[in-house]
Amino acid sequence: MGGALETDYLVIGAGAAGMAFTDAVLDHGDAHVTLVDRRDAVGGHWRDAYPFVRLHQASPFYGVASTPFGGAVQTFGPEAGLHERATGAEVCAYYDGVLHERFEPSGRFVFLGGHEVSDGGRVTALDSGVEHEVRVRRRVVDARYLSPRIPALDPPPFEVSDGATCVPVGELPAVAGSAGSFVVVGSGKTATDAIVWLLGNGVPPDAVCWVRPREPWMLDRAVVQPDPAVFLTMVTSLMVAGASAASVDEFFLRLEDDGVMLRIEPAVVPTMARVPTLARWELELLRTIEDVVRLGHVRRVSPGVVTLERGQVHVPRDAVVVHCAAEGLRQRPVVPVWSPGRMVLQPVRAGFPCFAAALVGYVEATRPSSGEAELNALCPATPYFSTPAEWVGAQAAGAVSTAAFMAAPDVAAWAHSTPLNPTRLTAADRERDEVRDAVGRFKAVQAAGVRGMARLAAAHG
Repeated sequence: MGGALETDYLVIGAGAAGMAFTDAVLDHGDAHVTLVDRRDAVGGHWRDAYPFVRLHQASPFYGVASTPFGGAVQTFGPEAGLHERATGAEVCAYYDGVLHERFEPSGRFVFLGGHEVSDGGRVTALDSGVEHEVRVRRRVVDARYLSPRIPALDPPPFEVSDGATCVPVGELPAVAGSAGSFVVVGSGKTATDAIVWLLGNGVPPDAVCWVRPREPWMLDRAVVQPDPAVFLTMVTSLMVAGASAASVDEFFLRLEDDGVMLRIEPAVVPTMARVPTLARWELELLRTIEDVVRLGHVRRVSPGVVTLERGQVHVPRDAVVVHCAAEGLRQRPVVPVWSPGRMVLQPVRAGFPCFAAALVGYVEATRPSSGEAELNALCPATPYFSTPAEWVGAQAAGAVSTAAFMAAPDVAAWAHSTPLNPTRLTAADRERDEVRDAVGRFKAVQAAGVRGMARLAAAHG
């Protein structure tokens, strides 16, 4: 048994949420923070991500509030004119920099990498088994509640028979050169990344079979940019669709007409809405895959055969099955962010988890005498989503939550100071005619849009 440790905040999980919360608490108060993670380094699942991964949104929306991440506009390539998106290695390097250049010099921070926290509050070193009691003066902060499940750490959710080759997406570069054909399993962003990577590395489209259990809706990356004129125009489209659509499907189809939403197969109405961002050049590549299987989830892969919920398909016996079917962002019940002695980090608007964790950290640091009820009313948690109706409901809940925390003048001032906030307005932004026009259009339809989205979500609840 090691000696006892004392801290104001014991933050469990050094991924995006834990890092953003810790940064804000250190930056806006005098508290001591102990950050614990099973991994030896900060960065969470990015430490285990596939080698060709990139942020699917612009880099400035990611990271911690004190340290802007990226920001340059691409000047060439298929995404010229859009903000840069960091690679996985760049994300890890960024978090290492925050740890060593921001957190550690504060003198009020300890990182316990390679440790886990027991239900009883003891911290145990995974290599040595040495335990420490931790005396927490303020709160234990659960930053793992919504930690994503990724293929590198989760086995495939289907049986793999002897003789079949199935690899997680991270091993794709190691096997691609010797494989003649591929079966990509999954409907989400990981699967689209895998296919774009394969096609970009010379694999012909007819060598790829894509098993898509559900058809996904995705956001056009061009409309999710750190420019308020662009972002608010997109949000206005949501509000107009919410105010006028008679059904959830009509809502999404209106957004597709506005250039906000994308779908891979124009003849199929999607039933999945995790809604990552996608560029149109990627969409064009994805549409070159003609061998698409829509027979539900995979149950078993065998040499030459893939068995699904609603049938079987034959594939080459030596085909490499690429596992992209992990859960990703987990849907768990919404719980209060604050409770006595404890916090559970969750979104407090629709999406943008780094902004949410930083916001909660700022509120916690600047309101030490507020009770849990007051804090939860200021920053109510909002849910993650999987279906189109859930996505619409999350947009409505996020709009209500945003109105709550932006009503506090100091919170609004802080929110407009950080690029993590997608609706940030700087002093320079407020002088731009196109921004003023976008703000005016948004405000004119906001109330009706929120009511309409809540109505649509409730009708499908």
